Amino acid sequence: METSAGGELISFEGDTVQEPYEGMLFESEGAAKAFYDEYARRVGFVTRVLSSRKSERDGSIISRGLGCRGGSDNKKARHLQTQKRDRRREGCTAMILVKREKPGQWIVRKFVRDHNHPLVVQLQKSRPTLDEKDKKIQELTAELRVKKRLTSAYREQLLMFVKDVENHNEHLSKKVEVVVDNLKDLEAKRQELLQHR
Repeated sequence: METSAGGELISFEGDTVQEPYEGMLFESEGAAKAFYDEYARRVGFVTRVLSSRKSERDGSIISRGLGCRGGSDNKKARHLQTQKRDRRREGCTAMILVKREKPGQWIVRKFVRDHNHPLVVQLQKSRPTLDEKDKKIQELTAELRVKKRLTSAYREQLLMFVKDVENHNEHLSKKVEVVVDNLKDLEAKRQELLQHR
């Protein structure tokens, strides 16, 4: 094991892996996630999104917590672990927290290395970085954004329609008022003519 610029290089079965460290910089949240996913794959665990915080101003992500999903990759063990997690909602504490400092710069603000379970190194093939739930959440989030945009567009069109109807009603009211005034004038003239006869 040797140290490199604040992070440790760890050797697993002849494969050297750079460990994340607090203060480590990335160009984007995606680059930080890709780095942590690759680190996790090489060390022997699977990642999941723990948290994300969005800007109130523009809705963009300003921090993301990624952590270990915990436990073995064995299906039977994973099933037992899922049952235990459902009962206690406890999991592995290993995680990384990255925050956007300024556009184009993400920094590691917290890194917890220690796992509370054995690691399973699987170098032969790359695991998917997102599980099915994460993918479904992303799909639903994207669909929700589209629906929100559509709702906003429909609302805008409806407000324009209501405004047009109000303008039309006002115009019709003025015309009716003119017609009523004309009828009153005609009636007054008729009454005047009748009196002069």
